[in-house]
Amino acid sequence: MSRTGYSQRLELRQAQTLVMTPQLQQAIKMLQLSNLELTQFVDAEIQQNPLLERREAGLEENEPANGVGIAERPSPAPLEETVAGEFSPEAAEQWHAASGAEGDGSVDFGGESHLWHGRSNGALDGSGRPEIEQTATRPRTLREHLLEQIGTDLSDPGDCVVALHLLDLLDESGYLRSGLDGVAQLLGCEIGRVEAVFSRLQQFDPAGVFARDLRECLALQLRDRNRFDPAMQVLLDNLPLLATRNIAALVRVCGVDAADVADMIAEIKSLDPRPGLAFDPPLAQPVVPDILMRAQPDGGWIIELNADTLPRVLVNSRYCARIRQATRSKAEKDYLTERLHAANWLVKSLHQRATTILKVAAEIVRQQDAFFRHGVQSLRPLILRDIADAIGMHESTVSRVTSNKYMATPRGLYELKYFFTSSIPASRGDGAHSAEAVRHRIRGLIDGELAGSTLSDERIVELLQRDGVDIARRTVAKYRDAMRIPSSVQRRRDKLLAL
Repeated sequence: MSRTGYSQRLELRQAQTLVMTPQLQQAIKMLQLSNLELTQFVDAEIQQNPLLERREAGLEENEPANGVGIAERPSPAPLEETVAGEFSPEAAEQWHAASGAEGDGSVDFGGESHLWHGRSNGALDGSGRPEIEQTATRPRTLREHLLEQIGTDLSDPGDCVVALHLLDLLDESGYLRSGLDGVAQLLGCEIGRVEAVFSRLQQFDPAGVFARDLRECLALQLRDRNRFDPAMQVLLDNLPLLATRNIAALVRVCGVDAADVADMIAEIKSLDPRPGLAFDPPLAQPVVPDILMRAQPDGGWIIELNADTLPRVLVNSRYCARIRQATRSKAEKDYLTERLHAANWLVKSLHQRATTILKVAAEIVRQQDAFFRHGVQSLRPLILRDIADAIGMHESTVSRVTSNKYMATPRGLYELKYFFTSSIPASRGDGAHSAEAVRHRIRGLIDGELAGSTLSDERIVELLQRDGVDIARRTVAKYRDAMRIPSSVQRRRDKLLAL
């Protein structure tokens, strides 16, 4: 038998790898933040970095705008400053090297800050507070409205305690989702007393409050109107039939004719399924555009970042120099150097983010030029790879840029993801159709239905194929469901009900 020998040796190999440093991870994270989220992120960085500060308005009047113009039919116009649009290893090394430069003390990025100096329109009293006629009244909340009724209608202190506990269990819509047994055990009282107080609370204004489900909420409102008869009770017991517009089944179970069913349905439609929202409506969060688009006089487009929502940051090198002169220990010098590197990296990352967003947005506008000129029917199929190949970036970078970003266009406010749609082949071989454009055609066909007829999915397929769209019936049904459009059977029932 032979024995295999083993030997040890040293080998030197050279390889190139991408190291995800904390700074590079920060730059990638900033790329997918919206402008408002970026402002919060920058504020947090300013709190922990003494070398960063907000740029005040009017420090630099002649700085170039963060925008790019797109001509009518040219090759892509270069940006004013060329910056790498992707986080490659070479770019990371360059940024690390550049982060050591101290700069001139006025490195900044972002939008213009608007400051107002002057006197208020409202009159002020001697204490600096607005006068009583200048004070806006605050709308009453649902809790305040119900508390006033509890204090007026319930005289027994024990009943008030039960009522206040039930009030705390209400959700924003005015529903009591939890059971009454747990309330009785928690308060140590009889279930009959809790039920008696609960019945009193269900008579409070607004009608329908303290309901445990939708059926009970509607029933309370109908009782308040003196419209809760046996036929209406049966109708509420069969709400699934009402949801499917099965008028024939409702006529059969309610024991009335179709005209009475139509009147009862009209009565139910006039009710409020969420009575609590009349006092505490949900706060609407307005969408703030990150990118602004406007038409040029010569027919092109101008793309720019929304300066009103972009943070402006300064790296205060003069303050850094003064602090450096006062440092004595090595730990203090290392901390100051690390803070300076982090501040410079943040500014460069902000500039990198702006440049990348402008490149991506400009290319989207170039490729979807027909949409902005003629509407959604001219929206062309587009995927991330098309934009990435055109501007020389990776698909993941384009995906991060288009996440949570909105662009204000002459046709409205759109998320950048809206312009990326799958393609549907054309039956005549003359290109492909955008899925969003096909959905727009389906909605247009259904909206144009005559009063006495409805289009089935098969008929819609025939009409689309006549226009050159090769689409299957199940695809039409999927798009119709996504747009919350009922089937042809349900639409026919709705039209009969309206008659």
